Amino acid sequence: MSLAKWTVGLLAGMSMLALAAPADAGEVRVTVAEYSAKTGPYFEEVKKEFEAANPGITIKYEVVPWDVLLQKLTTDITAGTNADLSIIGTRWLIDFVQQDVAEPLDSYIKPEFKDRFIDTFLQPSIMNGHTYGLPIAASARAMYYNKELFEKAGIAKPPATWTELQEDARKIKAVGAFGYGLQGKEIETDVYYYYAMWSFGTEILNKDGTSGLSTPGALEAAKLYKSMIDEGLTEPGVTSNNREDVQNLFKQGKVGMMITAPFLSNQIKEEAPSLKYGVAAIPAGPTGARGTYGVTDSIIMFKNSKNKDEAWKLLDFLFTKEQRAKFTQGEGFLPVNKEEAKMDYYVNNADLAAFTALLPDARFAPVIPGWEEIAQITSDAMQKIYLGSAEPEAVLKEAADKANGVLKK
Repeated sequence: MSLAKWTVGLLAGMSMLALAAPADAGEVRVTVAEYSAKTGPYFEEVKKEFEAANPGITIKYEVVPWDVLLQKLTTDITAGTNADLSIIGTRWLIDFVQQDVAEPLDSYIKPEFKDRFIDTFLQPSIMNGHTYGLPIAASARAMYYNKELFEKAGIAKPPATWTELQEDARKIKAVGAFGYGLQGKEIETDVYYYYAMWSFGTEILNKDGTSGLSTPGALEAAKLYKSMIDEGLTEPGVTSNNREDVQNLFKQGKVGMMITAPFLSNQIKEEAPSLKYGVAAIPAGPTGARGTYGVTDSIIMFKNSKNKDEAWKLLDFLFTKEQRAKFTQGEGFLPVNKEEAKMDYYVNNADLAAFTALLPDARFAPVIPGWEEIAQITSDAMQKIYLGSAEPEAVLKEAADKANGVLKK
């Protein structure tokens, strides 16, 4: 669903918020984004523990896949049937705030509660001086590499630059595997392009607030990826493969290098325990620039909730050290809680240390209206380039014009 349609639907439904079906006294309804098969069971355990400690309050969850979450929330908000709390992509938050459906949490947040958080991950949910969400999940991106394929191809260490990556991908191709796993479909297709774009010195938005897609660095990054596709250094059918598809190829030992999130480490331990792999920084560009994608998902309270105090009690419970550790370690995310981050699980985890080291170079999705539409414009442009249906320069200029049109709204 485009942001324009979403906004129109949301505005049309604003007057209906007051008509939301009354919740049962003491019942807290929560829309939960599904991260993995572990998400539902974790929240069911939370329900048992929380209800036992808080007689008179009941929790009701609805677990929703990520690919339909925004559409569901839009529909529920318009109809006035939304839950009290919901997990959202933090990049959506500005639209919820602008449409006045998100409840500011400032009156609930005490200094000692705020101090639980690593500030880097709390900041994206603070807008206009108000805190509208809490970081339920946090992540960054790094490069995974297959140690056995590297050894077989005579590669001594992970590439430090994109030029080295391309050379290493050729060596891996020569021993019968795919050098570099490149996703070209669905969620974060745009982000996979930004890794190279940032390395070539380009930002998503220029300093004047216009799209960075028509800059020289953006073009160089697109040409780099297209040249690797044309040379057969990636898996075939890039535009048919989403993030999970490429991760599965890596777990099967068919891909030498790919960029993704910390949760792949958990998947490898469970699904491919014999796979020998390492985690390294995303390669740098010609001037040494590099960037990783920092991500937070937030849990927010809706303004039309009838049980705000009870909902806050649940939020307070979810953000204790113990609960954060269960969720974060189960799903394979980075800790957002300061005390949790001191636990041996994180301090002695080499994979997570590699991701944490990249946080100073992390970029977050721009906090601007229409971001989802701009991200889709970028993903569509990448697919055209990967398929070779048009020249990269023309595709990027057209995409930049479209993005600038959204930015001017």
